[in-house]
Amino acid sequence: MKQKSGFLILAFLIFGMAAFAQQIQMPQASPSAKIAQKVGLTDVTVDYSRPSTKGRKIFGELVPFGQVWRTGANGATVLTFSTDVIIDGKNVPAGQYALYAIPEKSEWTIILSKNTKLWGAIGYNAEEDLMRFKATPAKLSRKYETMEITFADMTDTGADLSIKWENTRVNFRIETDVDPIVMAQIKELVIDAETDNPGLLYSAANYYYTNQKDMQQAYRWISQSVESDSKYWTMHLKAKIEATLGMKSEAIESANQSMKMAKEAGNPDYIGLNERLIKSLK
Repeated sequence: MKQKSGFLILAFLIFGMAAFAQQIQMPQASPSAKIAQKVGLTDVTVDYSRPSTKGRKIFGELVPFGQVWRTGANGATVLTFSTDVIIDGKNVPAGQYALYAIPEKSEWTIILSKNTKLWGAIGYNAEEDLMRFKATPAKLSRKYETMEITFADMTDTGADLSIKWENTRVNFRIETDVDPIVMAQIKELVIDAETDNPGLLYSAANYYYTNQKDMQQAYRWISQSVESDSKYWTMHLKAKIEATLGMKSEAIESANQSMKMAKEAGNPDYIGLNERLIKSLK
């Protein structure tokens, strides 16, 4: 009898554990999302959950004014930077930070917290803030039913992080210090190495041209590049640098060579670029 009772208890436990392990899969009320963006030379990622309005008024009611908000739903919204960045004129070391906000009608306080482990804002402690800064909300013409975080206004060195929900948008700028990193690479790979690699010479010349550095040096590098291995894109850069240096006839000649090569390669984009450059020089 005891043996039979033992079997019954064991069967009950196994059945109970199996029933507990089974779960009904349903859509999340606030699905998780992850976005990643290369900003300058920095990898920036945002991990967050996306709540929806579902007929509710958001700012001022569901998200009260004057209170710390998790800037999303569920766990803390987490920003990750692979290198140091600059936000609101202040240096932010590489790493992970929880993104909180204190919404108000005409001004938000944005918070980066060093504590990324909280469930939402439960247990939030201002002493764990890395920084706080102000941001101005804008009214949107269209409604965002579901909260959305995106990157906007990209440049070579920065981007806006844009938070949009309901009819409100709040942006703040993330800047990266690209120039010292690129210049260190140019010094190591081009200047100190005295390279004759046409690709490296083109890249160095293009960076100098784009960032309005020493154009004579850029011209020497691009001239070496095209002499070694002429391409329609390297010849076009040579034409642009010559135009910047006031070498009009040389620039037109280089642009014509680039256009001829682009036609042979079947690249209409560079054909158009060269046509416009030549027109601007006549």
